[in-house]
Amino acid sequence: MSDAKISVTFEQDHDRLDALFTTFQQQKRTDFAKAKEAFVEFKFGLQRHIVWEEDVLFPKWEENSGMAEGGPTQVMRTEHQMIGQCLEAIHEKVQAQNPDSDREEQRLLEILKSHNMKEERILYPSIDQVISEAERAELYQAMKAIPEERYRTCCGSGRS
Repeated sequence: MSDAKISVTFEQDHDRLDALFTTFQQQKRTDFAKAKEAFVEFKFGLQRHIVWEEDVLFPKWEENSGMAEGGPTQVMRTEHQMIGQCLEAIHEKVQAQNPDSDREEQRLLEILKSHNMKEERILYPSIDQVISEAERAELYQAMKAIPEERYRTCCGSGRS
């Protein structure tokens, strides 16, 4: 992480996660081990992304913009819960080595598509507008300081 704008850093992470999920989808019926590896990395990465937002980014935006209750971050948090449920549904199938998760994947992608668009078009640019360079550096430090066990979880435990 650098001194890049929040919008740049988080959009790049969206793209990285999209690529991992695409690999999972493409490989799951031909090379399950490779697909599973991509999925686990996707799952950890998406969970880390959500922790970054909910623990670091959103509170700062709420503080600086004065919008907490009923604001856009509240909507994003609700969508994060839905994303988490979809992720677990796919994860259960991956654990069972069952590649028939197309319906669950479709649901996840539908939610992620509109969710990421809202973040990229509205929330991230707004965050960049309401924080100073010093605050941005603090946010990146706080993101780095989050312990891995907060997001490297599978089936509700720290094991993969």
